[in-house]
Amino acid sequence: MKTLRPFLWAAILVAGFLYITSGTRFDMTRPVRQVSRLWSEPEPAGAAGFSADEQNNIDVYKNSRDATVFITSVVYTRSFFGIYPEKGTGSGFIISPEGEILTNNHVVNGSSNLAVTLSDKKVYKARMLGYDPANDLALVKIDAGKKLPTLRLGDSDHLVVGQKVLAIGNPFQFEGTMTTGIVSSLGRTIQTEESSLDGMIQTDAAINPGNSGGPLLDAHGNVIGINTAILGAQGSIGIGFAMPIARAKAMLDQYQASGKISRPYLGVQTIYVAGDLAEMLRLPVSGGLLIQSVERGSAADAAGLRGPNQVVIVGNYRLGVGGDLIVAADGQAIDDKETLTRLLTRKHGGDAIELTIVRNGRNEKVKVKLGEAPQKF
Repeated sequence: MKTLRPFLWAAILVAGFLYITSGTRFDMTRPVRQVSRLWSEPEPAGAAGFSADEQNNIDVYKNSRDATVFITSVVYTRSFFGIYPEKGTGSGFIISPEGEILTNNHVVNGSSNLAVTLSDKKVYKARMLGYDPANDLALVKIDAGKKLPTLRLGDSDHLVVGQKVLAIGNPFQFEGTMTTGIVSSLGRTIQTEESSLDGMIQTDAAINPGNSGGPLLDAHGNVIGINTAILGAQGSIGIGFAMPIARAKAMLDQYQASGKISRPYLGVQTIYVAGDLAEMLRLPVSGGLLIQSVERGSAADAAGLRGPNQVVIVGNYRLGVGGDLIVAADGQAIDDKETLTRLLTRKHGGDAIELTIVRNGRNEKVKVKLGEAPQKF
């Protein structure tokens, strides 16, 4: 019996071990306790999807990016130390498969060397086709040897404050940058270094140096404006301005019809007088533009407009008097020095404008066929 006792204990130990390890009470493959993850993550983007607005942004960018270009220009400036080159940068967008590109005039103005970089980083030399400084517009062309992607020109005449807009350009030379916002206001007038621009679209979409000339798009990817100016010299503060695309359409229609872009030219120098100054000159106190000179051979000369016949000093003003006072143009009263300029920006060389003048104390209407300002490239 003693000889069997070790085998019996061994059998009992083995049976006990098998019982314990085969039951649910002890599982060496399990952790001692279950611990949940302390953080969670979203579903994969492909499964979760984008919001409708995000998808719209993505689609507009994909469809517009390749037609938005980067423009560099070189202008040679003369100084006391000699002639030196100044480099400028901006944006533009392709409007025809053959390579016509719209941009701002101030992006390319006076440049003897224009280069356009496409989204594929290929660089092409560009040539000027025409420009319209009054609306800060320019048309240039590249020869890429292939059909190019284009943007559609939309409707800027029926914009609504609050509608979504997207801007694409090259701010601070960061190519292919898109920002979004809304139409903040319409019909704004802004003063630039060169001129006054009226009827501008105001937007809070971020526009910075380098965005000039790029497209302002609606939610369908149609161009409704050309990004032109910002308030503040350093960068975007949420107030940017775009030239309505309707102005560019008018320029393009004229170019297509005549092969050139004609700017209207009246041929007078004027000064705005009103109130006490006008009364001192025995002119209507409501004011107008007093003609100081009429260029010989100009449209104004041909229409019989008259300049001064004497010079007087009134206060601190040295004025030519005795000439015509322009008080209205096409039926719109001249109520500031920019009114006539704004009306002329909507005209082309060869168009007519009806001026209401005060001559010898009487109102007269004079129809003027506008001349053409010379194009200089």
